[in-house]
Amino acid sequence: MISPKKYARTAKKVPKGFETPNEFFNYVYNDEEMIWMGQNTNHLHNENGVVEAMMGCIKKGDYSKYPPPEGFPELKELIREDLGLVHGFDTLITAGGTESLYLCTNDILEPNNNTITCDPGYLIIDNFASRFGNVKSVSIYNKECGYKLTPELVRQNMDENTKLVSLIDPLNPLGSSYTKEELKEFKEIAEENDIYLINDITYRDFARDHHLMAKYAPEHTITIYSFSKIYGMAGLRIGAMISTPEIINSVRSILINDLGTNLVAQKGAIAAVNSKYEWLDRIRRITHHNQKLIKKAVDQLENVFIPVYPSDGNMMVIDMYDADVNPREVADYLLDKGIFTREGSYTSKRFGHRYLRVSYSIPTKQVKYFIECFLEVMG
Repeated sequence: MISPKKYARTAKKVPKGFETPNEFFNYVYNDEEMIWMGQNTNHLHNENGVVEAMMGCIKKGDYSKYPPPEGFPELKELIREDLGLVHGFDTLITAGGTESLYLCTNDILEPNNNTITCDPGYLIIDNFASRFGNVKSVSIYNKECGYKLTPELVRQNMDENTKLVSLIDPLNPLGSSYTKEELKEFKEIAEENDIYLINDITYRDFARDHHLMAKYAPEHTITIYSFSKIYGMAGLRIGAMISTPEIINSVRSILINDLGTNLVAQKGAIAAVNSKYEWLDRIRRITHHNQKLIKKAVDQLENVFIPVYPSDGNMMVIDMYDADVNPREVADYLLDKGIFTREGSYTSKRFGHRYLRVSYSIPTKQVKYFIECFLEVMG
């Protein structure tokens, strides 16, 4: 019998009526009428050349070949240009931002090291970090810290074994983001203590204003880049990590996909970055409008609130704890109405019982239907 690993995570909570997470997600995926507000995916793209690029690649039969093991040079350069990290940086193309996170924790951490993360947050980082070291998960669900992992909280929780700090900006699930002043403080912490900063910028392009940690502490920052959200390519599983050549060279020794990342997805990604500024403003405008509609609806309810508004991501948290409402029951109700949302335990061990997370990079018509159903169940 295989013994469970010490770092094995507990299974995801399964919604009512399903036996396994895979059964549930298969159900959601195959329901073509389902309104997708549960995984922060983007359903607002029109024709932008991405599909044509991938179809052209398939029709030519290029999928029979292996791609370059670290990604097509054109795509790597386009990503650096998109971020303004052209000089003194290198890139690896990965199977989504999640693989990049795994490679970072694997490469940087030793068994005696610890990683500082936040709760709520993207718990997969805690899971990865616990495989190679220890995790210090810091509670951030309060107004005093602005619902984010501040430099002050990092200083309070770090010790001589701290080697890595997770900075998700904007933060999933709350949508909180960092100022230039806060990033400068993180730079001081990293340089004074010789630690590394994972700057996961998956939701960067939804933000009103955003600043890259790599521009302040390039020698201590690994930037995580994803095509799943703003580019609407979640199912293609493609992302990247960007850092100094020294750090990227170190990661090269532990690459998982040493025969390269999905070739068809990379061709689509090249087309997506090249067309980005043709559609970016439209998507941002719709998501910002959708967010306002949800806020207006929540404000009608007593003892229900949105902790971070406006959110700088394409998602937000709706806290209903003081209204004595169980977010899991709300999620089940909405699922019966054809709306996929997520109760909070997916993104928080301590506070998941308080909130429902919803994303809104979907057509406004669908958001209005969600509001109708949400007010109905809350009433």
